[in-house]
Amino acid sequence: MYSFACDYLEGCHEEVLKALTETNMEQLPGYGTDRYTKEASDEIRTACQDKAATVWFISGGTQTNQLVIDTMLQPYEGVLAARSGHVNVHEAGAIEFSGHKVLVLPSHDGKVAARDVEDYVKNFYNDENHEHMVFPGMVYISHPTEFGTLYSADELKALSKVCRENHLKLYLDGARLGYGLEADGTDVTLPLIAQLTDVFYIGGTKAGALCGEALVFPGGREPSHFITRIKQHGALSAKGRLTGVQFAALFKGNLYGRICRRGIETGMQIRQIFKEAGCSFYIDSPTNQQFVILTNDEIAALKQYVDFSFWEALDETHTVVRFASSWATTDNGIRQLREAVSCCIHRK
Repeated sequence: MYSFACDYLEGCHEEVLKALTETNMEQLPGYGTDRYTKEASDEIRTACQDKAATVWFISGGTQTNQLVIDTMLQPYEGVLAARSGHVNVHEAGAIEFSGHKVLVLPSHDGKVAARDVEDYVKNFYNDENHEHMVFPGMVYISHPTEFGTLYSADELKALSKVCRENHLKLYLDGARLGYGLEADGTDVTLPLIAQLTDVFYIGGTKAGALCGEALVFPGGREPSHFITRIKQHGALSAKGRLTGVQFAALFKGNLYGRICRRGIETGMQIRQIFKEAGCSFYIDSPTNQQFVILTNDEIAALKQYVDFSFWEALDETHTVVRFASSWATTDNGIRQLREAVSCCIHRK
């Protein structure tokens, strides 16, 4: 049974595995001081067109989010995020566990609007009791969002402007960044993200790496003694080579972009399969995640042939489900899905 349940089911791209195997018996210094980690950092700085950027490699997304938010905020500050934001709904309270509150904003197809940030800050400081409240200190966004939607360059510029005017840090969660950068019609680039944000990360776990995320501070503006702060959070890997080698392979010759493009192409094939079957979509996603509205009977029938994930109940008889493609999605998997949909969904 082929699975479209998420985009990190496989191990890693064969070129990444090859790099890990070929360097396996080399004796290298620890904690990210090896030459492969330096090479990866240099490749990322070049891709960002930011020679001063600092790059740190962390093992996973939730760990990265908690580390960034906790180290960049004052103890009395919280982070603004969309109601649907990952740090608000799918991280088991990791941010609150660190002592910082997630301050909820409206979700516009998964995105945060600059006007909502501006209104929140204005209302906060107009409240005479704000000294007794959690101060807004950062805006968290993800690109793509939890719904597979993308910010435009103008939307990011507006967010960056309002953040800088109000002394808020802008943090972009790039767990699926490769799929966002490779989506059709996008005008957002890696250099633009580096220009507009205070910190962001390039996801590897969901985009060809065995594990790991590349955390980037544009202009080298990370918190002081950051390596110490990483270790305090239990996020400093003794064998930093593991992520360094992987990202060096991913960014050599733009392998990262090329394999993420595969996720976009197969995501559009998934969309077309359901569109031809007469199905509706919960949201218009241009990326590798497709959210389809199916009857509960159709879901039960499809589950016998392919795997996918529950998203949310729509009404008593309909449910939103997610089909995720990735860099590793095969032609055979797409064929199995097409046959399953043809067998299980019959609409007039």
